[in-house]
Amino acid sequence: MASIFALAKQFVEMPIFEIEKLLQSDYYEARMGAVSIMDFQARNKKTTATRKKELFDLYINCHERINNWDLVDRSAPYVVGGYLFDKPRNILYKLAKSKNVWERRTAIVSTYFFIRQKDVSDTFKIAELLMHEEHDLVQKAVGSWVREAGKYDKLALIEFLDSFAPLLPTTMLRYAAEKLDKKEKATYLETNRKKIKRNRA
Repeated sequence: MASIFALAKQFVEMPIFEIEKLLQSDYYEARMGAVSIMDFQARNKKTTATRKKELFDLYINCHERINNWDLVDRSAPYVVGGYLFDKPRNILYKLAKSKNVWERRTAIVSTYFFIRQKDVSDTFKIAELLMHEEHDLVQKAVGSWVREAGKYDKLALIEFLDSFAPLLPTTMLRYAAEKLDKKEKATYLETNRKKIKRNRA
C-alpha cells in the first residue's frame, strides 16, 4: 500500500478522465491508486471548487468501482465529506438507504470530515438510519464514527446510546461504546444482551 500511495503522489495532478480510467480497471491496485489521487487532490488547498465538484461527481457516478471498505475509507472523507461540508447533504441520506453495502459505508464514512470540524449531527442521524445494518463492515464503520463523534460531543453519544443501545447490532454497539468508562460500557452491553435474549426466547 505504501508503494501505491507513493506512486499516486507522483501523479497527484492527473486529470479527471485519466483517474476515471484507473477506476475502471479490474485491478484493485489501480483503483486504490485512483482513489488515492482523488483524496490528495481533494485535500489540497489549491484545488479549485470546480475540480472538487468533478472529484465528487466521479466518486458518486463510479461508485460501483469503489467496491471495498478501504477504497471507501481512503477517499470518502475528503472527496465526498469535504465537498459537502458547506452544501446540502441529502445525498448521504440517499446512500444510507442504498442496497449497495459500499454506498451505505460511504454515507457514514463521509461524515468524518464533518466530525473533524466538530459538526456531528449528521453522523448520529445517519447512524440512526443504519442502526439495523446487517453487514459487519458497515456495522463497524457506524460504531467507529459514532465513537469519534462522541469525542467532540459526549452528550450526543450518550443520548444516542440511551435511545438505541438495545436495538443496535452488538458489533456496532461495542465499537460505539469502546471509549466509555467500564461501567458505562458494561451497562449498555448488558442492556443489549438482555434485548437479544428476549428476542430469541
